[in-house]
Amino acid sequence: MRILLVEDDTAIAEMTALSLRREGFTVEVVGAVNAARHALAARPPDLLLLDWMLPDQSGLEFARALRRDESFGDIPIIMLTARGEETDKVLGLKSADDYITKPFSPRELTARIRAVFRRSGTAGGERLTAGDLIVDLAAHEVRVNGSALSFAPAEFRLLAFLMRNPGRVFSRRQLLDRVWGQDADIEERTVDVHVRRLRRALEPCGHAERIATVRGAGYRFSRVGG
Repeated sequence: MRILLVEDDTAIAEMTALSLRREGFTVEVVGAVNAARHALAARPPDLLLLDWMLPDQSGLEFARALRRDESFGDIPIIMLTARGEETDKVLGLKSADDYITKPFSPRELTARIRAVFRRSGTAGGERLTAGDLIVDLAAHEVRVNGSALSFAPAEFRLLAFLMRNPGRVFSRRQLLDRVWGQDADIEERTVDVHVRRLRRALEPCGHAERIATVRGAGYRFSRVGG
């Protein structure tokens, strides 16, 4: 799973990134909110580790802005901060999924990250399921009744993203931003092509109908069917 760490203390950032990479996470490190915005636009992460005190903007303000953004509002956020007062924690948890005070141990951070992934439906890089349809994120494979299905990388990412957000409708533009990245040089209609390919791959096992079209709005994943 990809983690974006926003931390301006170089020593803490390096230590945290090293410990998380040892646990198998992919970690990108930036030191300011503006750099975090560029990183999010280029390729949204699976989770955001966000310091409160940053040089260009408060991490708390940034978290609040992300929660209002329909493109990034569902990205799990964990606040990392030296502010340990109860009132600070209450404020932080209004916009973040978890709140960890410094200093913290690498083992605690990893456990908290995996817990947030489980609550958000990402399962810490493990599995997404719908009936007998299983997407194994760690192994990068899709199985139905134990049999592996063949998926191109784009269709795999599209299926995984939709399964993480069951029932939620995403426009073509939103899918481009979240699955391919905002700097992807492709047309919105290209999403339709990948949806057709995804349905074609799921059709033999009876799961094509889970990728539902919402006329005039976009696409969603349905847990009913298959």
